[in-house]
Amino acid sequence: MLSHKEIIELRKNLLSPSLSLSYAEPLHIVKGHAQYLFDANGNRYLDAVNNIQHVGHCHPKVAEAAKKQYDLLNTNTRYLDETIVRYAQALTSHLPDGLDVCFFTNSGSESNDLALRLARIATQSEETIVLDGAYHGHVSSLIDISPYKHNGKGGSGPPSYVHTVPMPDTFRGKYRGESASDRYLNELKNILSKIRKEDKKVSAFMVESIMGCGGQLILPQNFLKQSFKLVRNAGGLCIADEVQIGFGRVGTNFWGFETSGVIPDIVTMGKSMGNGHPLSAVVTTKKIADKFNNGMEYFNSFGGNPVSCAVGNAVLNVIKEEGMQHNALEVGSYLLNELKSLQSQHSIIGDVRGMGLFIGIELIRDIKNLQPADTEATMIINQMKDQKILLSTDGPDHNVIKIKPPMIFNRENANELILKLSDVLGNIDYEK
Repeated sequence: MLSHKEIIELRKNLLSPSLSLSYAEPLHIVKGHAQYLFDANGNRYLDAVNNIQHVGHCHPKVAEAAKKQYDLLNTNTRYLDETIVRYAQALTSHLPDGLDVCFFTNSGSESNDLALRLARIATQSEETIVLDGAYHGHVSSLIDISPYKHNGKGGSGPPSYVHTVPMPDTFRGKYRGESASDRYLNELKNILSKIRKEDKKVSAFMVESIMGCGGQLILPQNFLKQSFKLVRNAGGLCIADEVQIGFGRVGTNFWGFETSGVIPDIVTMGKSMGNGHPLSAVVTTKKIADKFNNGMEYFNSFGGNPVSCAVGNAVLNVIKEEGMQHNALEVGSYLLNELKSLQSQHSIIGDVRGMGLFIGIELIRDIKNLQPADTEATMIINQMKDQKILLSTDGPDHNVIKIKPPMIFNRENANELILKLSDVLGNIDYEK
């Protein structure tokens, strides 16, 4: 086995320097099981941040499904195959009626890029509306619509056809208080008016029902429902990016958009969908899919292959059989309450928010000016790593500690996280 130092040196020589590593002292992880990761020295870490391994690292039923299908057949979608139609049937059974046409891809970025193509062909426009702080993927088309990237380091801002609504953050955002939602909606109205005055049409509004890179942000009540109404009245389509939050993670519902009482025109999904296997999808209506069928074939070499579909179906079965959505609701609610109790003891915690097992802790230095405690957030996640608990930071100011563990995360894990976080917070010095 290569040493820690050897791997770092090889990364420096062979991999892009733009690839980041977590923590000041990177971990050499060699094994995963359930909600735990193990390093080369045999240390066990509680994984409280990896929402890709949705039903747990190396779940035996998912691994077995992949092996069984791989031993039998793996090819592309140009042949008749039972696995893809059965999986499409199972997947769409979890979605509202009308969302029943599937496109299978290999990543959330692929899915979001395809969703843009669907919307632009259906509307004959590329005018796209997004929320500030949003991240929708790493390909060029998505960097263009991801303020989290194009307004950050190395970014060059959005193209002219991308319109940005201020992030609907009622804690530290542009508008706060009871009227905040209406004021953010007014920003959207102004954008729609501007597009109309320029004799252009709206293509799409792409949005996460709960913002991930935006800082695990819960949108204001009725914001999404009213936004969808405004966009549709202007002739645009509504795309729900469920890549981070779908498949029961929010606890109360299978999809994040359901918590706002809306039905999108297009839904994108990925990450947790394959439990670490590269599997993603776009689901839309027959009307939109028919418009996309304009003579140009859609083909994806690996999207919808039998192994991927077998894996995806196994993940759906495990979620149901092991009651993981209910666990997300129960354990997530408990953890949220415990974190709010911790907030009352530590002034650095400005806000605790989330749904199910998708939680953010926003750190500030002063309650009056709400200065983000970004340095302190980094210190905390590194010290928590030393305590054998893995967390990460997010948000535009990187001052939000995010908690989005595998769905097998239990109350005992929650108690361990709270206990160690309390100890770490007690040792953090910060400037007021």
